[in-house]
Amino acid sequence: MTQIYVAWWNVENLFDVMPWNARARKIKNISSTLKSDLKNWDQPKLTKKLEQLAEIIKEMNNNNGPDILGVCEIENENVLQKLISKIKTGNLANRDYGVVHYDGPDPRGIDVAFIYDKDMFDFHPKDPNAPHDDVNSRYWFSHEVIKRSPTRDIFQVNFHLKTRHNEPFILVGNHWPSRMSGTYETEPYRIIAAETLSYFNLRIQQEYGKNTPILMMGDFNDDPGSRSLTDYALSMRNKNKVINAKKNPNLFNLMWPLMNEGYGSYWYDFPLFFDQFLVSKGFLINDAYLSVVEDSVQVIKPPKMWKKPNGDYPQPRRFGTKDANIELNGYSDHFPISVTLTT
Repeated sequence: MTQIYVAWWNVENLFDVMPWNARARKIKNISSTLKSDLKNWDQPKLTKKLEQLAEIIKEMNNNNGPDILGVCEIENENVLQKLISKIKTGNLANRDYGVVHYDGPDPRGIDVAFIYDKDMFDFHPKDPNAPHDDVNSRYWFSHEVIKRSPTRDIFQVNFHLKTRHNEPFILVGNHWPSRMSGTYETEPYRIIAAETLSYFNLRIQQEYGKNTPILMMGDFNDDPGSRSLTDYALSMRNKNKVINAKKNPNLFNLMWPLMNEGYGSYWYDFPLFFDQFLVSKGFLINDAYLSVVEDSVQVIKPPKMWKKPNGDYPQPRRFGTKDANIELNGYSDHFPISVTLTT
């Protein structure tokens, strides 16, 4: 039996330090938001931000670090490699972490990516013997979300355990459009993302088998009960409906048992569960070769990560850089979440 500790974290504006001309892809359509995010961003702040993030990541999994970590709001692979160098100290010095990243279309230049333990996992192309330029040799896919302007892609990576070469499991990272311009005004964009996710959930099952374990994770910018998740991504709280579905690619939302605990993964006047894990029926059937450890889903929220302006309810303590109230001892505007899988 092997256990796999998987975490997800929106690390909030993890930008690299580089000259403007090195950001050529973004300069054409440079946004005022990106300019604001990068104002006064420098190497000392990046170093401190990386140290803060690494501190929490190293404590995950009983101080053993995650086996897989999905992240969003990162600028590039280089900044993730810098984060890994901060993580691989002390008792994690021997962890051989790798990165899977695609430079997506988001105008702010922030992407979804995965860090994984190279000693535990290999990539799983559909046909390992296919030529390099053949689609069947691919192990990662960037699924674009088509709306009026570019948005973050949905990022799929196919893995298998090194001890189980013929049994793929598939991770799909999400960072859906924000509520910045209003919850209802922006809801159609998240519905588009949800439909895109549901379509590729179905395609993955068609390509790799209907019982393939698929773990969707991400910052969905909606709660588990929002229409985008329930009506369009086909995410639900009833496990049997997912198992017994004949046509629809339903997903089981692992966050529901935490919904009444008085905290969330994000805070905007009240707690919100924007960060979620969803699983396909391949994790739930009786003969699943990979399953979810019961009651293993957690929001990682040690008190040092809390901001407490309105009492003692856990609110994420941001790493702020935009104004006079800079908080260099903060972390992110989201708490990480984790789940344990088992073979």
